[in-house]
Amino acid sequence: MSLWVDKYRPKKLDQLSYHSNITQNLKALASTGDFPHLLVYGPTGSGKKTRIYSTLNELFGSQVEKLKIDVKTFTTSSNRKLEFNVLSSPYHLEITPSDMGNNDRVVIQDLLKDVASTEQVDFQNTSKSNMKHRFKIVIINEADSLSRDAQAALRRTMEKYSSNIRLIMVCNTTSNIIAPIKSRTLLVRIPAPSSKDIAQILNHISIKEGVKFTTNDENEKLAFLEKLAESSDRNLRKSLLSFETISMQNESIPINNTSLIVLDWEEIIKNLSKSILASKTVANLAKIRVVFYELLSHCIPARIILKKLAFNIIEMTKDKHPGSTINLIELAAIFDERLSLGQKSIFHLEGFVAKAMVELS
Repeated sequence: MSLWVDKYRPKKLDQLSYHSNITQNLKALASTGDFPHLLVYGPTGSGKKTRIYSTLNELFGSQVEKLKIDVKTFTTSSNRKLEFNVLSSPYHLEITPSDMGNNDRVVIQDLLKDVASTEQVDFQNTSKSNMKHRFKIVIINEADSLSRDAQAALRRTMEKYSSNIRLIMVCNTTSNIIAPIKSRTLLVRIPAPSSKDIAQILNHISIKEGVKFTTNDENEKLAFLEKLAESSDRNLRKSLLSFETISMQNESIPINNTSLIVLDWEEIIKNLSKSILASKTVANLAKIRVVFYELLSHCIPARIILKKLAFNIIEMTKDKHPGSTINLIELAAIFDERLSLGQKSIFHLEGFVAKAMVELS
C-alpha cells in the first residue's frame, strides 16, 4: 500500500492543479524542438520534481516511469574507488552528486561525459515528431550543494555536449549557483502553493479516500485543511503526510479538537532554543552539542537545524530583545555560508549557538 503522497502524485502536466501559468510554459517548452537546460528552484515541497517528471512525460511519454537503479563505480585522482547510485529510465538519469562530498566533480565529469558521448536514438519511435528528442535528460538534485569545481566541470559539459544531453538542475535557492551556469540555463521558479491550493488538494484526496470529518460543512473542512497547510509551512508533501497520519489516527477527524502534527525533531529544536535563552553557559553548550549530534545522526540536515533554531530564537526574543533580531539573522547567514564551505557541521552549529548566547547576554 503506497502513501497518498505517491499514490496521488500527478504524472502529466494536465493533471497539475496549481501554478497553471508555469504548467503552460513547461508544456510549450516540451513541444518545441529545442528543449533548453533548466534550473528549477523553489522551496521544499513546492512540487519541483513532480513538475519535472510531468514535463519528461510530455517529452518522451510514459517510458520515463520505468525506473531502475544502477550502481556506477568511479575512480578518484588518488585511485580511490567510489560507488554511486544512478536512477535511470531509457530517456533520463537522475543523480545527486553532492552525496559524494568533494568528489562530486569526478561524478560530473565521468558520468556526464559517458552519457553525452553516446547519441540518444529511439528505434521504436522514428516518426518526425520523436526525432527532435534525440537527447538524454540528466536531472541533478541538490545543485546548490555542488562544489565550485563540480559546477565549473558542469559548465564545460553543458557547452561541449549540448547536442546530446539536456540538464535539469534542481535546488532550493540559486544563491550558490555560479553565474556562468545561470546564464546557460532557463531559470524556472516554483513558488510554494498557497494554503488554499493545498486545502483543495487535500479535500480532493479526502473524497477519494472516503475520509470522514465530524462536520459536513465544506467551509469548516476547508478552514481546517488550510490551517493544516499553514502549520506545514505550505509544504505540500509535509501537508499530505500529516493529513494521512491524522486520518489514520481518527476514524472521524474532529475538526475543532484535532492537534496538528508536530515533528519530533522540530520539538527538540524548539526546546533547544528555550535552553539557549535560559542558560548561556559553557556547560549548556556542551549539552547542546550532544543534541546536535543526535539530530545529525538522524539525517536532519545541518542547514535546516540552523534555520529552524535561528527563527525559533528570533521568535522568542523579538519582544525582550527587539534590537538583536538583525544581528541574529546576520549570524545565521554567516554560519549558513560556513556550513556550505566546511565539512564538520557540528563546529558551525556550535559556533552559531555560542555567538547567539553572547549576543543575547
